[in-house]
Amino acid sequence: MSIDTYKLTSMEEPTDEVLSQLMREAAEEAKQKRAEATARFFEQLKRESEKIAASC
Repeated sequence: MSIDTYKLTSMEEPTDEVLSQLMREAAEEAKQKRAEATARFFEQLKRESEKIAASC
């Protein structure tokens, strides 16, 4: 069984190697999404603070 042939809906349990790879990929995706969300948050915060500063 490989990561390419394993299906999450399979009745067969994944091997330790496949499970490890699935977890690594999920962690990497979560890390990337967190970084993107953090960047969007701080960009929005910057825009809002510039609006406030301009109105004073």
